[in-house]
Amino acid sequence: MEHEESQPSHHEPHSTDNIHRTTDNGQRTTTNGHPTTFRPLVELALRWAAKCHRHHHRKGSDLPYITHPVSAAMFLMRAGIDDDEILAAAMLHDVVEDTDCSLETLASKFPTRVVALVSAMTERQHDSDGRKRSWQERKTEHLQHIAAEPWEARAIVLADKLHNLGSMVFDLDHGEELWSRFTSSPERTLWYYREMIAVAEQGDPRLTQLADECRTLIEQLATSLTITSGEPG
Repeated sequence: MEHEESQPSHHEPHSTDNIHRTTDNGQRTTTNGHPTTFRPLVELALRWAAKCHRHHHRKGSDLPYITHPVSAAMFLMRAGIDDDEILAAAMLHDVVEDTDCSLETLASKFPTRVVALVSAMTERQHDSDGRKRSWQERKTEHLQHIAAEPWEARAIVLADKLHNLGSMVFDLDHGEELWSRFTSSPERTLWYYREMIAVAEQGDPRLTQLADECRTLIEQLATSLTITSGEPG
């Protein structure tokens, strides 16, 4: 998906020092005592992602794109993954692939582990000559790449796919036209999701909940295709 490139504001803080604190009961607050939604690193990542994606919308809709990484982070938290660096990487997971924010820029603002996780999530869009690579080439390479990544990166992949799949089911349930948004056929799209869920989960019990929820949604989408085509169930 092509996006208008965007630059984050130079007024964004470069450090979380002295910006937030956590009270004894675990509440996140600013230094002047006002409550915040997330702990400092995750809050900074949310703000940076919002600026990077400020001109972007979800595919086939006018929904602001920032709803996607925020949802991915929320799915991770719901699955019991509350590591600040993982959540920050989830917030930032598309900024290098879809905006002009580079890994070098992220490295100047976020911990090394966050940058490594974002890098793991980033598909190589163009070949060495600058030509856009085919959907099949990109997806096949990314499947191989994710299979070798640590569980933290694979958790973000599953949360990312879970929100995508949930959005697809939601749109279908509300009468939205879906499949023409995609470069590949519905069958190839579902093939990719099935393969990615398998290589991401790898039998890790920390990832079972996310993977199972993804599989449930994939089967709902597959069933909808069967019904639409008139094929027997």
